Amino acid sequence: MGYRNDLLSSRSIIRHGSYALITPEGLVNNIIPHFEKCRISVVASPKLGASFVQYLINMEAGGRNTKGFGGDGIETFVYVVEGSLDVIVDGIKYELTEGGYVYTPPSLTMIIENNSKEGTKFVLYKQRYIPADGIKEPWVVSNNVKNLEAIFYDDMEDVTLIDLLPTDLSFDMNFHILTFQPGGSHPFIETHVQEHGAYLLSGEGMYNLDNNWVSVKKGDFIWMGPYVQQATYAIGYEPFSYVYSKDCNRDPEI
Repeated sequence: MGYRNDLLSSRSIIRHGSYALITPEGLVNNIIPHFEKCRISVVASPKLGASFVQYLINMEAGGRNTKGFGGDGIETFVYVVEGSLDVIVDGIKYELTEGGYVYTPPSLTMIIENNSKEGTKFVLYKQRYIPADGIKEPWVVSNNVKNLEAIFYDDMEDVTLIDLLPTDLSFDMNFHILTFQPGGSHPFIETHVQEHGAYLLSGEGMYNLDNNWVSVKKGDFIWMGPYVQQATYAIGYEPFSYVYSKDCNRDPEI
């Protein structure tokens, strides 16, 4: 990267235990065992205050993880932002392209490989699964957002939502894609127990994080902790869209 060519500055905001905005300009590489030919940024972890770990990964052609990722009570999810990726779960290969994803339940692991001639960029996620009495374990899910129906969010025609995982009690989490047309917004500022990890896929917006309005755009990552006030509206000339996680379907422990 070499010498700087401007003042040292950043749009990133870190509020441990509350929320974070992490911009791509400040990401650094992390060396993690069993990942080859990868540039890995850990954007959320318990050190920040999150209950999950989320990575942004650029994998070169021929890159892979050489040991199963997840399992032993840890559920995992991978979403392809750019390029293509092969994901092997329980001996079955899922060939993913942009918008493709795989969810792997806590009893299984995933192997990730880039067998193409180009680099690929993807979101990787893991969290500890919370079982529930009388509820069966979740199952492998793979699809592409291009195959899924978008529904109007709270009956607003300029905001759409796509569920990536089944709305079934076996799943204690989900991933969604929320898209706002220019000028679209949440209907109100939300305050809830769920936390989110959101990767911004396109466009620009103004985001309310703990009642602080900040500007965000494609390539940013946002972590929103439990009960942090949150809402957004789209600005600019193209749709504002992001893929985000949500914990769900479980009664909070005391």
